[in-house]
Amino acid sequence: MSEKLTIEQALNEARRCLHCGIPGCRKGCPIQNNIPDFIRALREGNLGAAYEIISERSNLPAICGRVCPHEKQCEAHCVLTKSKRGIKIGSLEMFIADFAHQYGLKPNPKSNGARGKVAVIGSGPAGLTVAGDLAKQNFAVTVFEGQSEPGGVLMFGIPEFRLSKEVVRSEIQQLRNIGVEFRCNVLVGPDITVDDMFANGFDAIFMGTGTALPRTLDIPGKELKNVLTADYYLRMVQLVHNGMLDDQEAILKEGDRVAVIGAGNVAMDAARTAVRRGAKEVTVFYRKTEKEVTAFPSELEAAKREGVHFRYLLEPCAFLDREEMQECTGMRVPVTESASIDLKTADLKERKPVGGILLQKITQMQDGSFLPTKENVLFSCDCVVLAIGNKPAARIVSTTTGIQVDEKGFVITRERPYGMTTRAGVFSSGDVVHGPATVVLAMKESKKVAEGIAQYVDAKRLMNECGS
Repeated sequence: MSEKLTIEQALNEARRCLHCGIPGCRKGCPIQNNIPDFIRALREGNLGAAYEIISERSNLPAICGRVCPHEKQCEAHCVLTKSKRGIKIGSLEMFIADFAHQYGLKPNPKSNGARGKVAVIGSGPAGLTVAGDLAKQNFAVTVFEGQSEPGGVLMFGIPEFRLSKEVVRSEIQQLRNIGVEFRCNVLVGPDITVDDMFANGFDAIFMGTGTALPRTLDIPGKELKNVLTADYYLRMVQLVHNGMLDDQEAILKEGDRVAVIGAGNVAMDAARTAVRRGAKEVTVFYRKTEKEVTAFPSELEAAKREGVHFRYLLEPCAFLDREEMQECTGMRVPVTESASIDLKTADLKERKPVGGILLQKITQMQDGSFLPTKENVLFSCDCVVLAIGNKPAARIVSTTTGIQVDEKGFVITRERPYGMTTRAGVFSSGDVVHGPATVVLAMKESKKVAEGIAQYVDAKRLMNECGS
C-alpha cells in the first residue's frame, strides 16, 4: 500500500526522479500514465499541471495510487529500484490526486454530449473508465448501477482500510463534473433491458458488470450458517460502516474463530477485515504452497503482520456443525492430528451454525503438481469465508439477444471495433470478459474499448448521414 506523504516529503521524493530518456516507469504502467511529466510538474510546485497530466490517462488516480500493485508495475521498472531506492510513484500519484480533490481542481471541461449518447452498465473500474474517457470526448454518458451508490467493487468489495470510500466518492464526483450521469438502484435485465436502452436513443452500450457471482464449494455442509462468500461478507461490513445496516448484521462476532479459504487478494481482504472486526483467530487455508499464493506480496505480508495464520496444502472436503465437531474431537479447540468422519453426517436439512472444517491433506509431487492424499485434518471455527474466485452473472445476457459467451460464461468480444460483443453496438470489457484482475488492468482494456465505442458511434452517424 502506498505511503501517505506530506507536501515536503512529496516534493523531496519528486526531486529524486532522474527523468530518464526512456522512462521504464511509464512502460511498466498498464495505462501508460505520463509519470515523468507529472513528477516534473510536482517538483516545480505546479500541482494543477501535475493533476492535468495524470488525468489525461487516468480517471481514477486517487484510487490507483492506493490499490495498484506498484511494486510489480511502474515502481518495478524504475531504474533506482535496482539499488532499492526506487521512486514512490504510487504515493506521489495519491498525493497529487488527494490535493486536487481537497482544493476542487477540475482539469477537464464538461462534456457537451454532441458526439453521441452512450449507456454504461456497471460502475466498477471498467465502467468508470469508459464513462470518463467518453465524456472527455464529448459523449453524453449515463451509468446504470444496481446498488444504491456507484463504485461497484471499489465501494463494496475493497475494504475501507485499503481504500477509503470518501476517496471513491471524490473520484466519482470528478466524473459528474465532466457530465457523467449516474442512475442507481437500476438493475439492467429486470428493470431495464439492452433493447430498452437502444429504444431510448443510446447509440452504444457498454457492459462492465464484472464477475458478480462468487464461486462456492459443492461439499457436504455448504448450507450451514456462517459459511459465507467473501463478496457477501465484505459487502455486509461496508454497509455497516456506511450506517446502512446494524452492526449485528455483519455476521462475524467479536471473539469468533474464522477460517478463510483461498489465497488471493480478496482472501487477504477478508482475513484482515475479520481481524479488524475483533476475531479471536483468523486462519487462511490454501491447497498449494506459499510460493503459489496469488495475492500481492505486500498484501500477504500485511496479513501476516496483523496476526493472520496461514496453513498450506490443505483443502476443505466438508463443513461440520458444532455437534459433529464435538463428536469427532470431544473438545472445542482446533485438532491437528488425523481424523476421519462419515461425510454423510454433514448433509444437513436445517441451517445449524458451522463448527469446523474437515480438510484433506495435499501433497506436492516432484513434477510440481498437487494431489490429494487420504489423510484428513479437523479444524474448529465459528465462521468460514470462501474466497475462491468469481464468475459472471447471466442477468443481462439472458435478457438480451445476440450476445454470445464462452463455456465459462465470459462475454466474447472482437478486435474491430475493439471490445464489441457479438451484438452490434454492445461493448464489454473488464472482469466479465477477461476474468478477475486488478483495477488498473480493467482500466487498461476499458480505455481501448472506449476508443472502439467512439469509432463505432462516429461510423454509425456517418452512415446515417450518408443514407439520409
